[in-house]
Amino acid sequence: MMRALRAALLGLALLGCASTAEPVWAPDHEVSRFAVAHEGPASIALITVINNRSGEGGHTALFIRGSQRVVWDPAGTWWNPHAPERNDLHYGMTDRMEEIYIDYHARVSWHVVIQEIEVSREVADALSRAAQDYGAVPKAQCAVSTGRILRTRPEFAGAPETWFPKRLMNWFDTLPGVTKSVVYDHDDDNNQPLLRQQIAAGGAGRPG
Repeated sequence: MMRALRAALLGLALLGCASTAEPVWAPDHEVSRFAVAHEGPASIALITVINNRSGEGGHTALFIRGSQRVVWDPAGTWWNPHAPERNDLHYGMTDRMEEIYIDYHARVSWHVVIQEIEVSREVADALSRAAQDYGAVPKAQCAVSTGRILRTRPEFAGAPETWFPKRLMNWFDTLPGVTKSVVYDHDDDNNQPLLRQQIAAGGAGRPG
């Protein structure tokens, strides 16, 4: 068990779910400028990044589409000027920005699993508030923090408190109404040039 835990934590560190818990707080005018209202049915999507060689999970995130569209990216390394961050919660997540986020994580050694489920707007907004209140996440606690946020709602009370992103993904798969998609890419494992390209392009252009 300890060997498996060490291996999982190493994978998290290599992927980018290993930032120290450094508070980040975008100013009000940036959040207001880039905030995106969600017009369609409310939903959430669990994002899990899986190693193509070992099959182990490397990162967990959560798209939340309620009154606003945000992404909970705990201890993540992704950033974009059109998605201002407040302690691991990024605002301004348009369809295009979600594509950019996924493209940053999908690469030659990693693929991305997206599990989406419709919820009420009340539930989505409550999860957004829970993410806002959680604070900056310490290294390697992406799955732990996401499970805790999900458990703030009775609909997701069974979410495991786990260090392993894949365990949270497997649990999420048992929920009624979940739809799943998988994204593979052949980008280089060093995704910092891609991140710089995305930042330079802002919210425009084709990802990857």
